[in-house]
Amino acid sequence: MKQKRIPGICRHKPTGLAYCRLGGRTIYLGPADGPDVQARYDAAVAEWLSRGRARQQPFGPLVVDVIAAYWEHVTRYYRKPNGTATSEVESNRKALRYVQRLYGEHPASDFGAMALKACREAMILAGHCRTSINRDVGRVKRMFRWAASEEMVPAAVLPALDAVSGLREGRSEAREFTPVMPVDDFAVAAVLPLLNRQLRCLVELQALTGARSGELLALRPRDIDFTADDVWLYKPTDHKCRHHGRERVIPFGPKCQALIRPFLSGRPLDACLFSPAEADAERRAEQHAARKTAMSCGNVPGSNRRKHPRKQPGESYSVLSYGRAIAEAVRKYNRRAEADGRPVIPHWSPHRLRHSYGTKVRAAAGLETARAALGHATVSATQVYAEVDQQRVRDLAARIG
Repeated sequence: MKQKRIPGICRHKPTGLAYCRLGGRTIYLGPADGPDVQARYDAAVAEWLSRGRARQQPFGPLVVDVIAAYWEHVTRYYRKPNGTATSEVESNRKALRYVQRLYGEHPASDFGAMALKACREAMILAGHCRTSINRDVGRVKRMFRWAASEEMVPAAVLPALDAVSGLREGRSEAREFTPVMPVDDFAVAAVLPLLNRQLRCLVELQALTGARSGELLALRPRDIDFTADDVWLYKPTDHKCRHHGRERVIPFGPKCQALIRPFLSGRPLDACLFSPAEADAERRAEQHAARKTAMSCGNVPGSNRRKHPRKQPGESYSVLSYGRAIAEAVRKYNRRAEADGRPVIPHWSPHRLRHSYGTKVRAAAGLETARAALGHATVSATQVYAEVDQQRVRDLAARIG
């Protein structure tokens, strides 16, 4: 009788992981060029042969079942007060897709340290940075911790997963995260003329307050305390640390008040100050005012619009649309600068305005004041945003060095 061939080691091209198919089950062995691939393969084959080449019967739910149940919990739990999903929902989706792709059909009770490391290797090969990988690995651990609390997996799975430590700087093949630096004032001033009235006010307001983009995009008249004339107080109904029970207060000084005041006139208390629909209406009005063709000729206003457009401007900007608008303004400026022979500016995101503000406040009033102004609970978080004033260090070296 001809002996059946033992399946060999294969390579999964999208992730670069080695795997083998034994009894209808895919077993991932780690990176294809790793030193332990052959040993893991030999152990998997020996276990498969000891069962008489039979497929291992799963005990309890599969990993894909745990992911499906946990996803329902994630979509319900990570919600803002207005019912929309937080960014943690999308972050969990990106982290769990590696687990589902590599171990979705495996028993959840068999998911251990080596399986978690294989998922981590797939993240490294996909080009994610080290800090992002550590956060995603933590999300996978959190899923199995939740599954254990729901008695979907045995609690014995947790110690093995917790034993997998995070990647250390310079000790792995994962690329390092490029830190966010303050944006140059010239780069900010260069794009302001290319933005509409709403976005221009948003950029200037964020530069003066250091607020997060989402906090200013949700700005409404009812959230501002106008009691004091010198400083208005803005209390966002939703902010990053709201679920920790902390209050966020953003003061608006005279310069901020001058920026905001034109948007307050005649606006309902519950309406956002910065509206894409309002910006689109103003753009169309400007185009109509600059019209050179007589009204009796050509199109009349509204005649060439789609009856059912796929997208329509909303009542408030999102963080993504705000960032895209800045990126497009930077590209537009650089195209004109290259054509005129002027120097181009680097790409910058609205979040870098917060870093610029923190750095300026730290240089002028100290680290503790910067912590309070940025709304951080600890000074260590502020140090990420507020860069050390290198000019003072250079001046000190010139005097005593």
